[in-house]
Amino acid sequence: MAMKLDPHQPLGEDFIAAVQASLDHFIDTQRDLLAETGDRLTIIWDEVAHFTRGGKRMRPAFCYWGYVAVAGSDSNPPHAVMDIASSLDLLHLFALVHDDLIDASDTRRGAPAAHRFFENYHREHSWQGDSEEFGRNAALLLGDLLFGWSLAMVEQTSLSAERLKRARPYLDAMRSEVLAGQFLDVLHQVRPCDDKDVVADAKLVMEFKTAKYTVSRPVQIGAALALASDGVQQGLGRFGAHVGYAFQMRDDLLGVFGDPTVTGKPAGDDLRQGKQTALIGYALKGASPSEVTRLKQILGNPDVTDEQIDQARQILTDSGGVASTEKAIMREAAAGMKHLHRLDLSAEGAYALMALVHAAVERTA
Repeated sequence: MAMKLDPHQPLGEDFIAAVQASLDHFIDTQRDLLAETGDRLTIIWDEVAHFTRGGKRMRPAFCYWGYVAVAGSDSNPPHAVMDIASSLDLLHLFALVHDDLIDASDTRRGAPAAHRFFENYHREHSWQGDSEEFGRNAALLLGDLLFGWSLAMVEQTSLSAERLKRARPYLDAMRSEVLAGQFLDVLHQVRPCDDKDVVADAKLVMEFKTAKYTVSRPVQIGAALALASDGVQQGLGRFGAHVGYAFQMRDDLLGVFGDPTVTGKPAGDDLRQGKQTALIGYALKGASPSEVTRLKQILGNPDVTDEQIDQARQILTDSGGVASTEKAIMREAAAGMKHLHRLDLSAEGAYALMALVHAAVERTA
């Protein structure tokens, strides 16, 4: 059975509903598989339900419309393509759960982060042992479960062996690269802050943690399922790298200046966690010596106050860091568009991918 979605609304209600239906069906099969555990896994299902009913759905969208871009406007993707596209959100959820655990973040999508949810649940039910330890252990295992599910969801699809064989190298690479990117992020936070290398180092982290994982690999997976040529795959990879950089830099700005009621996370968390982002790198290049000293004092201080966060925002703005980051976002997005225009793609798919670029860089959450 095939499905038809509107390329003019690549992240529209119909697309979001299709992703949700795919995830719900798969998760129901997992619940049936584990039914013999009774109600002992209820808290797992509650948390999975919370996480799978939100998010931007960027990765499934780049995958799905990557398929359409190669398969052509007369080809309606089978439901199995949507299943594989949706599986990428399970991988994303795995990364979010572990990322919040590593960063000791309190919130995600306007609710407690997974480890805080489990910690609170343990405390409210007066269970034995340490609530924080239970929260950490449960979140770690939830992340592992989501990673395993992302694999299973792909392998259980009904696509031909040839199409899966073409997509598997990109799927495997995506899983490895997101883990490598997470490690690079952790490493980058603890290394001494060298003003000259922050932007370059941040770009390496962005490449593995965001660019490949958010845009390049998803769109290449979709294209591989449509049996794309090597040349098209290379071009889509370059397209995705540039757009992925722009996506992450928008995240960097939202992490400091975003509205918490929209982003679902406290503004300034990146500063508390010592994230040496491209935004920070551009600011360090343009700030005065005293501003550099002050910014470094705030960066990575978990006890930073709201007043100090405001001071950091002022430095990031006055130094030209914000302006330079905005320019870099537009530059990377434009470069991605150029690579896209050079490829022989279906009109529907190309339009949808262009619309996704705008959604990736012009968002507020």
